[in-house]
Amino acid sequence: MLRMTAFVTTALTVAGGSWYVAVNLTSPSDLTAIYNCSAFFAYAFSVPLLKEKLRWDKSFAVLVAIIGVLIVAYGDAAPTKHGGKSGGSVGGGKEEKEASNRVAGNLIIGVGSVLYGFYEVLYKKLACPPEGTSPGRGMVFANTFGSLIGSFTLLVLWIPLPILHVLGWEEFELPHGEAARLLLVSVLANAVFSGSFLVLISLTSPVLSSVAALLTIFLVAIVDWLWTGIPLSAAAVVGGLLIIAAFLLLSWSTYREMSEERRKRQVDLSDEDESDDVEA
Repeated sequence: MLRMTAFVTTALTVAGGSWYVAVNLTSPSDLTAIYNCSAFFAYAFSVPLLKEKLRWDKSFAVLVAIIGVLIVAYGDAAPTKHGGKSGGSVGGGKEEKEASNRVAGNLIIGVGSVLYGFYEVLYKKLACPPEGTSPGRGMVFANTFGSLIGSFTLLVLWIPLPILHVLGWEEFELPHGEAARLLLVSVLANAVFSGSFLVLISLTSPVLSSVAALLTIFLVAIVDWLWTGIPLSAAAVVGGLLIIAAFLLLSWSTYREMSEERRKRQVDLSDEDESDDVEA
């Protein structure tokens, strides 16, 4: 159990850490679009690792969700304006540096997107109770494993922090004032999200959970609208509706698939009972 916790937590930490590295290198649009393509990679890994069938309805739902994310990310992006011709040593060098940083950031967040999809499938394969476990026990187990992930982070993954601080690569200080209060709210909200996310993976599938997480993009836009008073853009509404439609389609597909598997198990059990009666 401890070995699996260390393995899964390391995969999650590398995937999540890539976001914080890439956020300073690439644009917010690229960051949002590429990182949330993890739904595609979760489905791609589910086929060989979880032996899931390649279903057209699931593939279509994932594709619709990714299109929705792309619309939200790039629908309102203004075209970059370049003053004058592409000359001038200072301006050209700055643009080349920004382009180079953007490519590096996109590559980093691309690796993070692949690893996050791999983490979701890895959790389902290695850290979930076996088939047939009651939903109540599955929820308890998921929250227990989530607590182990947090414990591993608290006990082990803090070790690089003082090293980075002493070397001067990244200085750390305890939050205070308004930052501390907002950070506390963020931690509590993330705890609820993470616990619910692990429960959803345990009870359904990594693909459905990954697409469900994309709903937060639309919810963030709504909260931002209520908080700042700035109305939602057309791209945010269209992209959000596509993500919702993809989630509903994938939920229906997952429900059908789980119902088929349940009926198949019942038929197999009845066949075994009949064979036992014949032998008796």
